[in-house]
Amino acid sequence: MGALLAIAVVIVCMLIGVPVVFSFAAMTLALVIFYDVSLSFVMTTGFWSINSMILVALPLFIMTGYLMQAGGMAARLVRFVEELVGRSRSGMGSSMVIACGIFGAISGTASAAVASIGTIMTDPMEEHGYDRSYTCALLGISSLLGLLIPPSITMILYAVVTQQSVAACFLATIGPGLLLIIALIMLNKFNVRRMGGDAEDKPQRSLAAISRAGWQALPALLIPFLILGGIYGGVFTPTEAAAISVVYAIPVGWFVYRELDARKVARALIDAATTTGVIMIILVFSFVASRIFTLERIPQELTALLMDSFQNKYLVLLAVNILLIMLGMIMDDVSVVAIVSPLLLPVMQSIGIDPIQFAAIVGTSVVIGCNSPPMAPILYMSCRVCDVGITKVTRPALGFIAFAALPVMLVTTYWPDLSLFLPRYFGYM
Repeated sequence: MGALLAIAVVIVCMLIGVPVVFSFAAMTLALVIFYDVSLSFVMTTGFWSINSMILVALPLFIMTGYLMQAGGMAARLVRFVEELVGRSRSGMGSSMVIACGIFGAISGTASAAVASIGTIMTDPMEEHGYDRSYTCALLGISSLLGLLIPPSITMILYAVVTQQSVAACFLATIGPGLLLIIALIMLNKFNVRRMGGDAEDKPQRSLAAISRAGWQALPALLIPFLILGGIYGGVFTPTEAAAISVVYAIPVGWFVYRELDARKVARALIDAATTTGVIMIILVFSFVASRIFTLERIPQELTALLMDSFQNKYLVLLAVNILLIMLGMIMDDVSVVAIVSPLLLPVMQSIGIDPIQFAAIVGTSVVIGCNSPPMAPILYMSCRVCDVGITKVTRPALGFIAFAALPVMLVTTYWPDLSLFLPRYFGYM
């Protein structure tokens, strides 16, 4: 009862416009009052829980995203992908999907991809015959590839709150991320044919132009290989990789692309600090809530309730999928991961689901929730960038969810090898 009350408090606070941080504070206060727990005890637990070297990677990866956004890397990535994929009508949509995937592999956040890729590609997409609302919906769903393609801020949070390996969680979402890219490209090509096809615009791709664009984008393209190659090659930890990415991004933006200056670096530092501050405060309250849940045996009670209600393992998985989507519709990805992951993980383990696979299930579910009204934080941000009303975007957004994101989530849920193959191959399981 207390857990349901706490989650209800968070939801109601968010729906009436209370900032996320204060909504989590209200949740913690409700739990403390309901269960009569010592506030000084649980707050000390929350503080020590965030005293972690792994969490140092958060502000560093976030700052890398802001630095790349300000340093001109996004524009060069888009130009390279356009030359590589082609500038036909369907090629432009594919370019947006792939560019968001690559940028997600660098910044680890969806918001950075929306701001960077959206401002660059919205007008060219419209010139190639795309309706602005369709472009906005495609941008919203594609930008969330940043939550699946490592390094992912969401997966770092999941690893911390569930005490799993960050590197294993990174690997778990690569398969679903690549599958979502393929699904979005195929669905976009199908939609373009319904719009009238590519017949009016099929320029020849020049090897020289591709090589030139690739050379200009090379410094930006090297970052994912530097980060992931270093982590899985045993050269450095995820936290050290995050620090190296910042050290790398500044000289590239400043001396190579010459679009970064002291003012932009300072702005990136301020934005990263603000974003990190919000996430860390949310984490403190989520750790406190998790501690109270554990003391009151809430996960065990939830496991028993679900197992009694659904005798079949696959029905339990479906119920968890639906719950994650519904919570994602009214809460942001950080909130869902921070609250729900430690609460549902015992349920998943009781039916034989590996915690690393559950990381991928959470990630693919959040992709759906963040694009589903009423909250849909990433979709609303995409609407602001593309200057389109949310009512016009809802229908195409639901189409991408129904025919791309939802099938990927179901495949990830019911086919464990999709998310577990790489962690096993690299020896994390």
